[in-house]
Amino acid sequence: MLKEKLHIFGILGCVLCVVGSTTIVLHAPQEREIESVAEVWDLATEPAFIFYAIIVLAATFVLIFRYIPQYGQTHIMVYIGVCSLVGSLSVMSVKALGIALKLTFSGINQLIYPQTWLFAIIVVACILTQMNYLNKALDTFNTAVVSPIYYTMFTSLTILASVIMFKDWDRQNPTQIVTEMCGFVTILSGTFLLHKTKDMVDG
Repeated sequence: MLKEKLHIFGILGCVLCVVGSTTIVLHAPQEREIESVAEVWDLATEPAFIFYAIIVLAATFVLIFRYIPQYGQTHIMVYIGVCSLVGSLSVMSVKALGIALKLTFSGINQLIYPQTWLFAIIVVACILTQMNYLNKALDTFNTAVVSPIYYTMFTSLTILASVIMFKDWDRQNPTQIVTEMCGFVTILSGTFLLHKTKDMVDG
């Protein structure tokens, strides 16, 4: 539709990204049962996740105020980095908000808790930020390169945030963890190939 073409290394990079992401998703741990939004809040305010959130926010502000003005038009990872970092927080907030709404509709009102509304505000702020910088990336770079890189970075950081917040690896055996790591390395290989060959043309 956009008349954009992908060369052979781009196609290979996309395949590696999809294979790696599929491997991670297929071996992802089972979700833990959550019974209230307060329980999600307790998980989100544990030191490990707060530390992760601070690092994400600091990296996001550095990218926005320092690197985007200089390298936004030439380095695809700058815009996508912002989208993916903020996206990992937005997914955790959406998950918390979804749990709150599901419990509310089932008869256990969660709208009386301020945490529910705080998660809603975080969701709106994160999604607006994601959409803004994703649109800038799509306007600046080839869509066929932006989409797989964004998909893989977003998926990887979301899984990392989930592992930290919900302690997913506590319920996995070593084989599953190693398989996920292999999938992650495959994703990195595909992303690296896409990024290094983004300016190549066939022939």
